[in-house]
Amino acid sequence: MEENQPKTGKYALNFGALLAIVSITFSLMLYFMEMHYERSWGLTIVNAVIMISIVVLGISQFKKANGGFLTLTEALKVGLGIALIAGILGVLYQFVFTNYIEPDFMLNTMEMQKREMLAKNPNMTQEQIDGAMEMMETFSNPALGAAIGIVVSLFFGFIISLFSGLIMKKQKPEH
Repeated sequence: MEENQPKTGKYALNFGALLAIVSITFSLMLYFMEMHYERSWGLTIVNAVIMISIVVLGISQFKKANGGFLTLTEALKVGLGIALIAGILGVLYQFVFTNYIEPDFMLNTMEMQKREMLAKNPNMTQEQIDGAMEMMETFSNPALGAAIGIVVSLFFGFIISLFSGLIMKKQKPEH
């Protein structure tokens, strides 16, 4: 008699959508509290905890549905799938945010970074400032930003999935 094997894609899609919803909600909360330009360790930690929690939850729910068994490959598939779905939805949200909700976001961010750069390095020449601003403009390209966003999401998804899979793995006994 064959057992019904749960599908990794189903868990990736459901938990990836959940991760995106929670992350976007947190981002909107920061926007409404006028904290969306803040860059602090506290916010980075909150975002990391959100991602780790949901990826681990998705992998553990897959394991539970799989009769308590989990291979490292399955953990990686589920975790990377969650990260990919959340990354794609996050990029779509970022597009909407920077084009419709806060159209001056990139300009304001670059201006803030310029002020921070000058405060830390008051002896910078105009040529150095212009070069740094050119670099910032290059990285503010929406297509490049989207690619970087997805790659970063997949990278952290891989790390979280790898450790989760190594900790939670349990092989089915051979018959």
